Amino acid sequence: MLTLYITHSTCKMHEMGPGHPECPERLDAISDQMLASGLINYVQEMEVPAPVDDETLIRVHARDYIDRLQRMVPQQGLAEVDPDTMLNPYSLTAARHAAASGVLAVEEILGGRASTAFCAVRPPGHHAERAKSMGFCFFNNVAVAAAHALDRHGLERVAIIDFDVHHGNGTENIFGGDSRVLMCSFFQHPLYPNSGVENVADNMVNIPVPAYSRGDVIRKLVEEHWLPRLDAFMPQMIFISAGFDAHREDDLAQLGLVEDDYAWLTNRLLKVAQTHSAGRIVSMLEGGYNLSALGRSVVAHVKALAKL
Repeated sequence: MLTLYITHSTCKMHEMGPGHPECPERLDAISDQMLASGLINYVQEMEVPAPVDDETLIRVHARDYIDRLQRMVPQQGLAEVDPDTMLNPYSLTAARHAAASGVLAVEEILGGRASTAFCAVRPPGHHAERAKSMGFCFFNNVAVAAAHALDRHGLERVAIIDFDVHHGNGTENIFGGDSRVLMCSFFQHPLYPNSGVENVADNMVNIPVPAYSRGDVIRKLVEEHWLPRLDAFMPQMIFISAGFDAHREDDLAQLGLVEDDYAWLTNRLLKVAQTHSAGRIVSMLEGGYNLSALGRSVVAHVKALAKL
């Protein structure tokens, strides 16, 4: 079965000012490494055909929040949503295409035309709560995709795996207490957004780890905490918030993962998917701000998804 590589040109039109780490060059770094490694020849490239509609977004976001964001879009320049998160005239167009990429991946995989997908899109999404945008995020891409699989296709159980270095507070805000969803994550703590350790819902497997933790520590925690819960839950589809800012070369945090760790994580999740989910995985780009490390890490991740 195919592995899809999904993106859209509008995702490079969203910018938040000179020097901002969440920049269009992130997608260039990924595509450059996909080409240089030759991996692009082993995946099926797809472009999102249309932006996500409001009906799809309101499964996970409040309608007045969507409307409020739309009213904030500037005619030119930047509009500040929070000190780290800005809208330019193209930001919500990019965000709607980013969210649509996960929906497309779900349709292709559940339609039997692919088994796995990686969505190389931005802006990222896992900090976006039901009615709040923050942390470079506007719409929660992975939540939109998971809700589409649950509500449109009638799946009963899906897992969301978040290996970004920052806690996916938005995804937890949307799905906390929802018995149809099991979310497993590790994240550096303390670190932005300083969440994920208090009042944790039963369907959340949160693993806060201290700065300078390396890959061997993460692998042991995944084996001990994630995998037993995933096997007991038996997800029918797996979604990944694929952040690569836990890499040791990334300056926005202080964890010590390398490419081999991302490949190992992906392979372990593939085994779970093969056992319980007919091999079905949708992975969506979140963080990763050292451009070289980001590109190399995505290649390791996609190569594992494609079983190469």
